[in-house]
Amino acid sequence: MRRRHSARSAPPPRLSQRLVVPVVCVSVTFVAIADGAITTVALPSIARQFRLTAAALDGVVVVYPVCLAMAIPASAWLVERFGGKRVLLTALAGFLGSSLLCGAAAGLVQLVAWRGVQGLSAGVLFPASTALLFGTFTPAEQLRVSRYMIVPQQIAPAAAPVLGGLLVDHLSWRWVFYVNLPVGLPALVFGALFLAGGRGARPGRFDLPGLLLSAAGLGTVMFGLCEGPDRGWSSPTVLAVLVLGAVLLTSAVTVELRTAEPLLRLRLFADRLFRDTNLINLIGLIPIMGALYLGPLFLQQAQGRTALESGLTTFPEAFGVLLTVQLAGVLYARVGPRLIVGCGLTGVSAVLLLLAACDDRTGLWAFRGCMFLFGAAIGCFFIPTTIASLATVDRTDLPQATMLNTVVRQTGGALAPAAVTTALVLGTPPGTAAAPPMAAYQHAYLVLAAIAAATAVFAFTLPDGPARAAARGPAGRSGPAALPRRRRDRTGS
Repeated sequence: MRRRHSARSAPPPRLSQRLVVPVVCVSVTFVAIADGAITTVALPSIARQFRLTAAALDGVVVVYPVCLAMAIPASAWLVERFGGKRVLLTALAGFLGSSLLCGAAAGLVQLVAWRGVQGLSAGVLFPASTALLFGTFTPAEQLRVSRYMIVPQQIAPAAAPVLGGLLVDHLSWRWVFYVNLPVGLPALVFGALFLAGGRGARPGRFDLPGLLLSAAGLGTVMFGLCEGPDRGWSSPTVLAVLVLGAVLLTSAVTVELRTAEPLLRLRLFADRLFRDTNLINLIGLIPIMGALYLGPLFLQQAQGRTALESGLTTFPEAFGVLLTVQLAGVLYARVGPRLIVGCGLTGVSAVLLLLAACDDRTGLWAFRGCMFLFGAAIGCFFIPTTIASLATVDRTDLPQATMLNTVVRQTGGALAPAAVTTALVLGTPPGTAAAPPMAAYQHAYLVLAAIAAATAVFAFTLPDGPARAAARGPAGRSGPAALPRRRRDRTGS
């Protein structure tokens, strides 16, 4: 009887965190990225149901990145204080709950409000999942894991417009929000059952001034970048918002550098590898995300294609990425991120020059071929910059480092459409029709190609010796990868 009782009371065997963490992080990443790309497809249908103009729905689009940017600064402190599992699952529950409420919204005010909650939740989801993932694996193992993590990051934005169009046409616009639940709920239950429940630590006194200044500054700048293309960069409102955001961010930097326990550990930028890879991410994302933003505009406005034709034509970019990320992961430890990233950005610039030569006679298959080559080029960008940026960061600073990485990527992503719109405006002769002429799109591609080429030159100066050493494993370095397994497991939970 004692043996039977002890067998019944024994805890069930736990799954390996090296399996659980990637499964949860892949699901979270897919849901959050797809949601950010799928909503714009439903805007015309929402406008018809609520009897609003397209301009009146601007808040539905803008509130998400603004709230996301405001939540990011607090994410690192929350992970350090409460542990990665609690923060990630709480943010995921908030994201799914707000998705359900967005789909059930009875009016524009409710939709904007719950869309803001979605943004706040996503602002915690991205850094928390990244910190959990990179805290679980050593730098040498992160290469292999990142080759699988890139799949949802590329498939989600490519498939979201197609999926959104099918849902809106055959069901309702509300399903672009409800669709988050079938993927997110299983991930929430799976994570609650099998993620290791770290209790967190004591990260120090909460830096309230740093949070208020950084959140207000990032949110204000993001609002200005989102509104600039629509209202015009010379608009008094846009100029005032951007100036205010710059002042708030400058004040935040000043306060954080003088604070003993800052919310934003800006001292991490003293590490050249961390600083340079983040700068490459910031500038390099402009031509990458800008081209993905410009492609549908070119196909639908300049060539008069349908939304479905546009989505199916830009989709081959994802296949190109999935092809080269495997090669980049294999070569990373051998040649280092400098050559991979530099050659990748050079390829981006070359493909953008090819796209600049496209006109109204360019066929869809020719454009699809360019998008496939574009994806193959950017596949050499994402993983090496992410892995290298954390190669020399101490394991205890991982939540802060991933949070700063997220800030940089979100800012670069917001600058991309702003740069494209500005290039289109400058390429449109005064007094012409509202739609930009073909030459304006070609001008925009040339601008993006020039930015990519300049970033490639800088990438070839990247000091990648420590990154190569970290990728080879503990034997090749004495830094974070050589920490005892016990400490790595603790920080990863």
